[in-house]
Amino acid sequence: MRSVIAVFLLLLCGSVMALEKGERLLPWTLLDQFDKAYTLDQQARILLVARNMTGAKLLNAALEGKPKGFLEARQAVFVADVSRMPAVISTLFAVPAMRDYQYRVLLDSQSRVASRYPAAEDQVLWLDLDRGVLRDSRTFSDAQALRQALEQAQ
Repeated sequence: MRSVIAVFLLLLCGSVMALEKGERLLPWTLLDQFDKAYTLDQQARILLVARNMTGAKLLNAALEGKPKGFLEARQAVFVADVSRMPAVISTLFAVPAMRDYQYRVLLDSQSRVASRYPAAEDQVLWLDLDRGVLRDSRTFSDAQALRQALEQAQ
């Protein structure tokens, strides 16, 4: 009986945490691959979230060949959940490799930000924002479709 109640409470909490259109996103601060802090503010129009390496590679493929500042020009922010990556791998290999990217990667090493935005593991979650308020959300599992959406988001 206790396990049934526990499962019910978890489901209830999960549904409460789901974002609704019109909801204001709470601000958060993360470090990027250069250890520079970024705080979500009302200037961001697009929030992209990758919950795992597959999602991050999807965004990387979508941005291939794009110039530095491409995401920033669209007021887009990218959060990568790297919480499952071993610290040694992250420190020695992954983060140094990310420093070569032409875009900023906000590293969520404790999954305290990405976990706020529920999405499938192997996709990129796209949140449309208007002064910090959620207007719409969609997910991408195809790099070309994500690339086209980013190109149209002028």
